[in-house]
Amino acid sequence: MSKIIAILHCDAEYGIGKKNDLLFRLPKDMAFFRKTTSGHTVAMGENTLLSFPNQAPLKNRVNIVLSQDPSHNYEGCVNVHSFDEFLEIIRKTKEKDDVYIIGGASIYRQMLPYCDEVLLTKVDEVGGAETFFPNIDEDPSFGCVYESEPEDDNGHTIRFTRYEKR
Repeated sequence: MSKIIAILHCDAEYGIGKKNDLLFRLPKDMAFFRKTTSGHTVAMGENTLLSFPNQAPLKNRVNIVLSQDPSHNYEGCVNVHSFDEFLEIIRKTKEKDDVYIIGGASIYRQMLPYCDEVLLTKVDEVGGAETFFPNIDEDPSFGCVYESEPEDDNGHTIRFTRYEKR
């Protein structure tokens, strides 16, 4: 059975971004992201796509992009222009493949109720974020089913966690 899975990293205050960029450069976390999402579908808001190198879709994945502006259509992406259309395409895709929600903050907030799992890499420091992920540890609809031992990633202490919908 395929799932809808949010995948991201956050700081100690559930901060996820600043100036349309990630808070930390985490090579181990990026390798985990690449390995986990490769060959699957990723779904994101327009600003997330625009934050990628060359504003290009991620390779070896189907990229679904939600833009509220109907004139914004990105090459190599499945372009949608309403949240209802975004959700419909994700639900259809989920019938045959896992769909990874990859940002940004408003997409995570809107999609969290539809997620079956959350793969959250926690960084044990504060990164000065402007955007935040909901505090999933206080969300009664999710429970933490896995937490790795702390490890170093580019000078930051991280823990890989997995939450499942209850």
